[in-house]
Amino acid sequence: MKGGGIASPADSGDNPGLSVRVWDLVVRLFHWTVVTGCLLNLFVLDDGGLAHEVAGYAVAAALVIRVIWGFIGTRHARFADFVPGPRRLGAYLSALLKGREPRTLGHNPAGAVMMLVLMALLGGVSVTGWMMGLDAFWGEEWLEDLHGTLANSILALAFLHVGAALFESWRHRENLVWSMITGRKRP
Repeated sequence: MKGGGIASPADSGDNPGLSVRVWDLVVRLFHWTVVTGCLLNLFVLDDGGLAHEVAGYAVAAALVIRVIWGFIGTRHARFADFVPGPRRLGAYLSALLKGREPRTLGHNPAGAVMMLVLMALLGGVSVTGWMMGLDAFWGEEWLEDLHGTLANSILALAFLHVGAALFESWRHRENLVWSMITGRKRP
């Protein structure tokens, strides 16, 4: 089953039948680096200050590593494993609306699209943040507005992402937040 996968006994590590490795360390570090960097830059650090820039560059570096890892990483980290085509996404959304969406080990098709959109927005906010430090774009209001719009879009989609993860956790009776900490899910 593409994107979900059937667990094999070799995946279960020390607890055969109880959990399988799904999210590797690179994926989990990327996720929590982005969460931390975005929370710091949106709510704690002063816009344009050195700490804001450092957090932004840390997120940008994590994004570059994650994109590379999407091609060479472990099974569930690879884009080829979870990026859905239109037909697969449509079938998943139709099943979701009927309350019959399948449980997946990796990203479900809707989660995969959310991840790709968030990654694109992270790329955009990183590039616009970098551009604001260049002499050629210093003080350009349109660029500051675009940077702020992208950052606010990330925030809005992050709330939707958290809500969807909580809903799916409840729906499939598993703690997806905990799985992004441990890297493990039930088979």
